[in-house]
Amino acid sequence: MSSVWESLYAKYYSDNAPLRELLTVHSRLVADKALAIAAAHPELGLDTEFLEEAAMLHDVGIFLTDAAPIHCFGNNHYICHGYLGAELLRRHGLERHALVAERHTGTGLTLKQIVERDLPVPHRDMVPVSTEEKVICFADKFYSKTHPTEEKTVAQAEHSLEKFGQEGIRIFRGWCAEFL
Repeated sequence: MSSVWESLYAKYYSDNAPLRELLTVHSRLVADKALAIAAAHPELGLDTEFLEEAAMLHDVGIFLTDAAPIHCFGNNHYICHGYLGAELLRRHGLERHALVAERHTGTGLTLKQIVERDLPVPHRDMVPVSTEEKVICFADKFYSKTHPTEEKTVAQAEHSLEKFGQEGIRIFRGWCAEFL
């Protein structure tokens, strides 16, 4: 019996083996880091089954974007993968998982950031709210899809957030204090 994420990968990634492999490797590393945080911080009371599933599905929308270097040949800007993945997950009745997908870009995107930067995403706050959402978003910052098996240092992860502004770096540092 396959898991929910394996079923969705089979449905949406069956015709793109390189992208499916990349998504699997990246998501597994993010899930493992999120689960390690949960194990190190039992006081957070994290739902580890959900944490693993949602981490494995946080990037499910990447196939809908145009990012040829990582085998994505869709029609949308890469920054759209979160909300597009969320729409897909909602169609499968996975609302809680959808929130993780929608809210994991950077340290989350505020309506103000979206409008100021004229980002091609819906005009609404898309920032992590639940602790599980924050942990997955945080864990994701340590892995890129261009170097999928290399874990970033805290400094490298912080550097990758600079494009999102100082508020994102402040949030990330708070998560470092809470989760590391």
